[in-house]
Amino acid sequence: MPNTVHDLSENSISVIVIVFNEEKGLAECLESVSWADEIIVVDSGSTDKTLDVAKKYTDKIYVEADWQGFGIQKQRAQSHALGRWILSIDADERVTSELRDDILSIVFLDDAAYSMPILPWCFGRFIRHGGWYPAPKVRLYPRLRAHYGSQQVHEKLEYEGDLEIRPLKGDLLHYTYRNIEHYLLKSAHYAALWAAQREVKGKKTSLLQGMVHAAVCFLRMYIFRAGFLDGKQGFLLAALSAHSTFVKYADLWVRQQR
Repeated sequence: MPNTVHDLSENSISVIVIVFNEEKGLAECLESVSWADEIIVVDSGSTDKTLDVAKKYTDKIYVEADWQGFGIQKQRAQSHALGRWILSIDADERVTSELRDDILSIVFLDDAAYSMPILPWCFGRFIRHGGWYPAPKVRLYPRLRAHYGSQQVHEKLEYEGDLEIRPLKGDLLHYTYRNIEHYLLKSAHYAALWAAQREVKGKKTSLLQGMVHAAVCFLRMYIFRAGFLDGKQGFLLAALSAHSTFVKYADLWVRQQR
């Protein structure tokens, strides 16, 4: 049912989710946080049935189609929240029951930011090596003490004063890529944003630098961080990550040729 809470309790939790054409997986995402006091969905102008899915779980849905990056979009989502705590998740993520219980156990405590391990599912299995797990990220924080920066990609939380970071035990599941096409499209999008950010800052690179970074990426993931223990998927992810790393630098190099 839509969440129609207006007067939230002192220790309430607001979930924020930014979306774009997420009709296939959004229901599972929102179902996993249906226990929260409110859910805020900010849409970037979806052309599928994303909004119809979202309406089954919340009436706090906002369309912000003038995309200015992940950081700005999450700032917009947080601006609509009323809870003491913000839980920020993505449409391809799911809160496990263990993580839910961990979150509910801390809402009466003093202000702190909470990190949680991210467990990715990719190409048919959960990935536990290669530096992909636990790779904890802060996703739960007090609304009045932290917010996302304005980065277009790889947005970071910015804190008001000193805020202790404490760990949670439960996993946040991340259903990373549907298939190779999805991976390549997503990777190209991130590469373009990465290159654009560095172009604005006057950064330069070379194709050789891209090759070196790609090789280091593969060795780090597959050998030094034991990606080989994830079987064929571990090799595939290391190879794809190396490719993505090279594309980032290649994109920036091409921009220099103008």
